[in-house]
Amino acid sequence: MICIPYFSGTGHTRALAEAIAEGAGAARLIDVTAMTQADWGALDAAPAIIFGAPTHMGSTAARFDLFLEAAADRWDTGGWLDKVAGGFTVAVHGSGDKLAALQRLSIFAAQMGMIWVGQAEIGAPVKPEHVGINRDGSWLGLMATDAPLAEGLITPGDAETARRFGRRIAQASARWQAGASEAPFRAG
Repeated sequence: MICIPYFSGTGHTRALAEAIAEGAGAARLIDVTAMTQADWGALDAAPAIIFGAPTHMGSTAARFDLFLEAAADRWDTGGWLDKVAGGFTVAVHGSGDKLAALQRLSIFAAQMGMIWVGQAEIGAPVKPEHVGINRDGSWLGLMATDAPLAEGLITPGDAETARRFGRRIAQASARWQAGASEAPFRAG
């Protein structure tokens, strides 16, 4: 089962995580502020992990960074080696330096030896029929912008982009698992 560890200060990141989980099918949402041993076991067993945190001051939120520091204990043992990974973030502003947060997540995944999968949906104006899809124009991972209060926490377009992102990660994970006939590569 795909795991989605996230931190959500105001609910926006959780709303994205729920939409991603819907698109992925079977997924386990894990609030990193309430981690249990069962959550760590699920992460260690998962074929794919989709990391999510709001962008705060140009990077992932500090509460999420504490989770990444704890997860890094798996680095020298290759505990998450060759797992599929992806990431998502949300901020108040359209830019909000969200790219820096996604870079933080992708670099963490690379250091862990994970296989990063980006976001691939093309929205308007390139595809006029895709109004609201990937409205921030992000490819490294999923970006969303806080919705106006009347619309809820995230816009319908960002929710649909998140569902499509979840589906993409699930499909990539299934393909990666089907092609994995050998043990993971270990240097040294």
